[in-house]
Amino acid sequence: MNYILKPKKYPKLLSIIIPCYNEENSLPYFQKEISSTLESLKCKVELIFINDGSKDNTLKVLMNLASKNKSIKVISFSRNFGHQMAVTAGLDFAKGDAIVIIDADLQDPPEVILEMIKKYEEGYDVVYGKRTEREGESFFKLASAWIFYRAMRKFIHKNLPVDSGDFRLISSKCLHRINQLREKHRFLRGMFVWIGLPQTAVEYKRSPRVAGVTNYPLSKMLSLAANAAISFSPLPLRFSLFVGIIVAFLGFAIGIYAVYRKLEHFFFDHSIVYNPGWATIVGLICLTGGFILISIGILGEYVARIYEEIKDRPLYIIDYTINISEYKNS
Repeated sequence: MNYILKPKKYPKLLSIIIPCYNEENSLPYFQKEISSTLESLKCKVELIFINDGSKDNTLKVLMNLASKNKSIKVISFSRNFGHQMAVTAGLDFAKGDAIVIIDADLQDPPEVILEMIKKYEEGYDVVYGKRTEREGESFFKLASAWIFYRAMRKFIHKNLPVDSGDFRLISSKCLHRINQLREKHRFLRGMFVWIGLPQTAVEYKRSPRVAGVTNYPLSKMLSLAANAAISFSPLPLRFSLFVGIIVAFLGFAIGIYAVYRKLEHFFFDHSIVYNPGWATIVGLICLTGGFILISIGILGEYVARIYEEIKDRPLYIIDYTINISEYKNS
């Protein structure tokens, strides 16, 4: 895609959003690495940590860090709302001219932020990290991620960057537009593309987790994939319609063939054995019945999302904040 780029000044304030779920062991390493990167920056920085209902001592570690540094801000949820909601909360409270989203597990190296800022100065409003290598991940995860991104580009969103996650830098202009999108089932990677601002990639090598275990199991990966497909396209509904037409045509063809065989038996050649086929009947019933149930299930997913949206509940509930004056703790 061709963009008209307008160079930007170096940001005066950089907001770094770090969602955390059970990152007690990772946070000391992350703080050390990010502090080293911050020394190379020529601007003020605010670190916004979001405790997404962690079950370990993540909140205590964050409280200790925030007590020593006023530029470290902490948002603690009342329960686990999920990674995408944690990032959304950080975006809601970010004040920077540029905003970075990065996880605390150090799989995405903080030093890449320096390269992202250079691209930001060139005029890009979205600079996403593109993984050239992914160490420490299973073959299944690598293969499923490869298939997911290419299927999304082929069928759902042709401009979705491949081999990228939520690690990215966005401008305040992008922040303003993304904060206007308040749907409940969020796929932020697609939303950043959907708003249509200039974007580019910065390549990097992804490292294994510095500590702990992944907080993104298969169930969460499948949920994110479903949100990505259903939130951005009616294609699943159209697919069910397409398959329905094929099944209907198949049933019609078999019906015509059965009538033809019956007429042939009674009017032309009585030696032709005409036995109603149980296998054909049962097969058609299973085929059409299974497809109907699948179609109802797909339709139900869309209806369920409509139901969630019209309830108009908040995206997340904040239990506690530190060093954020504009929010009053309950």
